[in-house]
Amino acid sequence: MSDETRSVPDLADDYVLGLLDDNELQAVESALLTDQAMQSAVSDSRERFLELDMTAKPASVPPEMWENISARLDKSADGTHVLPVAANSNNGSFWRRLALTASAASILLAAGLLWSLNNQPDPVVIAILLDDKGQAQALVEDFGDRSAKVTLLADFAVPEDKVMQVWTLPSKEMGPVSLGLLSTSSTAVLEGPNLPRPRLDQLYEITVEQSGGSPTGRPTGPILVKGYSKAAR
Repeated sequence: MSDETRSVPDLADDYVLGLLDDNELQAVESALLTDQAMQSAVSDSRERFLELDMTAKPASVPPEMWENISARLDKSADGTHVLPVAANSNNGSFWRRLALTASAASILLAAGLLWSLNNQPDPVVIAILLDDKGQAQALVEDFGDRSAKVTLLADFAVPEDKVMQVWTLPSKEMGPVSLGLLSTSSTAVLEGPNLPRPRLDQLYEITVEQSGGSPTGRPTGPILVKGYSKAAR
């Protein structure tokens, strides 16, 4: 990278968030083709920023948490919290309930985000899929548990009566296996069949198939992008 003042993780974060200028964007996308450090950093950034709403699950809250919150809000000026109330106000209980609710919601949100960040699985392998011009167009993260996340890095023009289908080649003996159909959304998690643990240099590709997917169970349409897996670090 030409900009030595910024770290790879910082550039990856801004790339995922769409904050890079044109020159930086082009530099990062070029690095994604060959630079494993950038590939890994972008993968980590996408996990942090794009998966919160997909992986977060309701977390149980201990009953005593509400009592602790209430006790803290009840402390006077010599404690840790002061809730000012006008002398002529008769709505003190309303504002107290409002503050209690807001504080509890903030704690629950923070707990949910922390749970999500600490419980996101790491992909076994990642693959940058390139078009016929060698441009990075999609990212595949294979978790080896029948699921794979596909992130589109570009817009694809697919006819209305067609669909994109994601494939992998676990082995020559098995042949190409479908991981699922892909819409034009930027990110999707596909639940494919139970396959052997993904390996290095495993082929992944996206083809255009008829509506409902390939009728043969094998790729039949043109290949949009393809690439080979690398270790996720």
